[in-house]
Amino acid sequence: MATPSYLTLYQDGTLGRRLEDLLKRMESCRICPRACGVNRLKGETGFCNTAREAKVASYNAHFGEEAPLVGKHGSGTLFMSSCNLMCSFCQNYEVSHLNEGVAIPPEQMAAMMVELDQRGCHNINFVTPTHVIPQIVEALIPAIEQGLHVPLVYNSGGYDSTETLALLDGIFDVYMPDFKFWEARWAQRFCQAPDYPEVAMAAIREMHRQVGDLMVDHEGIAVKGLLVRHLVMPHSVAGTGPIARFIAREISANTYVNIMDQYRPCGEAHQDEIVNRRLTAEEFREALEGAEQAGLTRLDQRERPRIIFGI
Repeated sequence: MATPSYLTLYQDGTLGRRLEDLLKRMESCRICPRACGVNRLKGETGFCNTAREAKVASYNAHFGEEAPLVGKHGSGTLFMSSCNLMCSFCQNYEVSHLNEGVAIPPEQMAAMMVELDQRGCHNINFVTPTHVIPQIVEALIPAIEQGLHVPLVYNSGGYDSTETLALLDGIFDVYMPDFKFWEARWAQRFCQAPDYPEVAMAAIREMHRQVGDLMVDHEGIAVKGLLVRHLVMPHSVAGTGPIARFIAREISANTYVNIMDQYRPCGEAHQDEIVNRRLTAEEFREALEGAEQAGLTRLDQRERPRIIFGI
């Protein structure tokens, strides 16, 4: 296994300096593109409803992720509470919108990471980390001191600040962002983020600059690189074709992309006539064809038995 680069950053003191810079960005919060400007270090909260301490909803060895992350022993997943995007159709609505979870100090988060490492998990996978990046880096330092040595996965909604991402260069080995919407009108309707498309494009460019295409070891386990997720939605509102063309032409045709079919109306989606139903088989088939026609050569190949029941 390749040595995670965060170990070098810890040894030469860079990790500590990065943490200082990240904490400063919380004083008038500019951690994410919302740029709320609140002083989270003093207990103020903005869009993400998270102040100084991060909250964790759960942590476990997760086997539902992509094969390069799961391997034999699972992806060591920490589900962070709340979110900076708040999609109205979120499948984890209780965690993201209702902020279910427990506030924990960095030492406790570090213990969770080390425990998952010791259980044999192939990586530590932070789900929805964008709004709590300083707290994660703060916990990483004691985790390293306790022996953490597996790759870190940044599993975000894609609504990430390039300035914050620049401070993560060399800390995260695998970036796994969503690219949710191509059109601003849908991002505004479902996430109150009309700038989402341009933000996601810039973020994915920066992520790829840092880690390149996904690389796996001799067992097929991810060691470094970019993996992009895209959830296909009813009525083509996600914009699969243009997103696939952007990735193939401006990032890399060899980008590992998971075109996902598991959309179902959750949260507030039942109240919206555009997304209040599941996908049809035809909608998903068209999305896959669009990704292939765009020139993407590395699509996730998991079995998708659900689509045969579409109507």
